[in-house]
Amino acid sequence: MTTAERARLVRERMPPEGLFAAQNWRISPTPFPIGHELAVELESLGRIFLQFNRATNLLYRQSLAGKQPSWISEWLDQGKPQELLELQRSAVFKNDLPRVIRPDILLNDAGATITELDSVPGGIGLTAWLNRVYSQLPDDLPPALTDGKIPVVSAPVIGGANGMLQGFGGIFGDANNVHIVVSDEAGSYRPEMHWLAEQLGPRFQVRDSHFSEFADGDAIYRFFELFDVPNVPNSNRIFEMALAKQIRLTPPPKPLFEEKMLFALLWNRNLRGFWRQELGERFLERLLKWVPYTWMVDPAPLPPQGAIPEINLTDWNQLKTLSQKDRQLILKISGFSENAWGARGVYLGSDLSTADWSAAVDLAISSFGTSPHVLQRYHKPRLVESAWYDFDKEALVPMAGRARLSPYYFVTGENDSARANLGGILATICPADKKIIHGMTDAILTPCSE
Repeated sequence: MTTAERARLVRERMPPEGLFAAQNWRISPTPFPIGHELAVELESLGRIFLQFNRATNLLYRQSLAGKQPSWISEWLDQGKPQELLELQRSAVFKNDLPRVIRPDILLNDAGATITELDSVPGGIGLTAWLNRVYSQLPDDLPPALTDGKIPVVSAPVIGGANGMLQGFGGIFGDANNVHIVVSDEAGSYRPEMHWLAEQLGPRFQVRDSHFSEFADGDAIYRFFELFDVPNVPNSNRIFEMALAKQIRLTPPPKPLFEEKMLFALLWNRNLRGFWRQELGERFLERLLKWVPYTWMVDPAPLPPQGAIPEINLTDWNQLKTLSQKDRQLILKISGFSENAWGARGVYLGSDLSTADWSAAVDLAISSFGTSPHVLQRYHKPRLVESAWYDFDKEALVPMAGRARLSPYYFVTGENDSARANLGGILATICPADKKIIHGMTDAILTPCSE
């Protein structure tokens, strides 16, 4: 089978309603190879992310109880309505953690970096579909087929044809019915969730934000972020039933898991003892190796001799004076905002003029009390070679791009017996001139293989 035939087969198997509302992408004839070593590493990271979430949950509760400094919970509670804070602190949800974990991983010259963890990720249905379709393509390419001098190698996808489907389906236990509640804000992802539900059978149904016919023993997948609760009319009903233990809800209503500042807590030297105790030395070392240094932009004044670690500033306003060369930094809103997902609310210092960078810094400082921001070291993604099929020109087109890997881990089991299993990995490869990597019409979206 030629690369053209493979690409056409992928396109022909697209569901009639698509997978993203009004969104297309460039089709690669093969999965994106990441190599055996990285594949094994990613497979093993699931248990570390799960333990990190457990530790984060404990850190917050201990901060509330006075067993850890109060500034931890104060940071995490900034800008949240009281109703959500009461849900987060409820004994009913005390040990509840997100059952889907998706890190964003950028490939760079030093290896790879994890820029954030997402507990309400899009792309589950898309990756499940990609894994299935690419697994069904005939594996009859020679080791290096050249099509216009572009090497194309075929290999089995990570997770196989059904890893994503089995992973997502398994997080709801023996619930009678599973309702996937998709808000209007997340509406562009509704088609992929429809496809996912259809594959999993009649027990799974996609619901809008007005559906309220939930029954005892059901499970609900909350596909809306907590900042969007005022625009989700059935959210109160969902939370009431979850509090009454009538339904099983995931992710739990805990806004702390939707904050990017968790990595700033990981790097905070004052908490090193806590992380070492709760993660263990080996897990902590691995996380610090993967996670770039992250700061919370807290404008609280420092003592005269104080300085912000690693960046050696004595006031966040001094961030504006850094030269463009020294601004290999990402400034982004931490969470609980419509601007906290996708490519919105993200500022790359080295790519902005002094005026624009200063404006972004001023915004971060002034909005600390309502929408905290984090600063993160930027490790420029390296170039990777890929190719996509141009159906208009009927030709395979080489593309040097920058890649983001999105592994999906699904948590099954309860408490200490819980396990986070890798279901599949989505590769998003953007053209080299794009500074921020995200899903776009000129990006290649494909599953990963070894």
